[in-house]
Amino acid sequence: MVLDVRVGLSVASLFLRMTTWLCLAFLIFSFGGAGIAAETYPSRPIRLLIGFPPGGPADIPGRAIAEQLSHFLGAPVVSENKAGAGGMLAMQELLAQPADGHTLLICTYFDPVNTLVYRNARYKVSDIAPVSLIGTYYYVLAMANNVPVEELSGLVAITKASPDRFNYGHIGIASPANLIFKQLEKRTGIKMTAVPFKGSAPAMQELIAGRLDLYIVPPISAVQPFEARQIKVLATSGKSRLSVMPQVATLQELGVNLIWFAFVEVCAENGTPVQIIDRLNGLVREAVATPQYEHLMDTLGSVPISSSPQDLQGIIDNAVRDAAPIVEEFNLHMD
Repeated sequence: MVLDVRVGLSVASLFLRMTTWLCLAFLIFSFGGAGIAAETYPSRPIRLLIGFPPGGPADIPGRAIAEQLSHFLGAPVVSENKAGAGGMLAMQELLAQPADGHTLLICTYFDPVNTLVYRNARYKVSDIAPVSLIGTYYYVLAMANNVPVEELSGLVAITKASPDRFNYGHIGIASPANLIFKQLEKRTGIKMTAVPFKGSAPAMQELIAGRLDLYIVPPISAVQPFEARQIKVLATSGKSRLSVMPQVATLQELGVNLIWFAFVEVCAENGTPVQIIDRLNGLVREAVATPQYEHLMDTLGSVPISSSPQDLQGIIDNAVRDAAPIVEEFNLHMD
């Protein structure tokens, strides 16, 4: 009987030791492996996905950041436009790749808000690993020349008297233009007709042609036709006037306060080693601080700004919080 007890204790002791060694090996592999991965990163070219067509407020800063990262890392960082479904195609491509930092994404407000809009978004906000902000941008409320008003107050007066007389363009059910116009209608008590477009360029073409009445776009799309007097601009977003349109008042000056969704960031897939996220964060912040990038963003009517991953997570969470009641109130859901 004593022999049986000793054998049992010996087996139990052996089992305990094996379990301890396995746990240690797992910890060493997990943390040590991540450290080794960070030290050798990148081991191949990096893809920087952009979920929108070339030439927009996500694409131009994204390409500039890719160029700077390539210079800092001494390795190719290849920009790749994968447009469609409000950025969801690019997000899905990111999440289909290994979480090793070799595939990154230029994220916008669309990416977290899409999880509210689309019932089958195929991803969650928690799937996104924030790296750093690279900028925020303003919007302008652009109007066709043949609309017989010169100020926002005139537009509101006519539209209250004749609901749905004017239309506005947007590029998606929860695109910034649609969310902003929905808020504008509610704040001012007007009603307009929404006209969907497949992209910003065709919407601007229709605005210039006078077949679309109103459109909300980043300054990059409006400055040239505005200066050429092909369109009017009723107001801009932001707390202060744009340097590229100093004569145009802000909506805030006009007494209309709206929630704006306008940020651009670099993100990775959740599960990417923290060491790689931290390294990328440092490099992106260095890129954003370069005079070349600051000048580029100024010409776009945008603001160069970087952040820690933690602060960016807060911005993403706030976007979801602010958009949720608008999506629900106006039933902006899609399958």
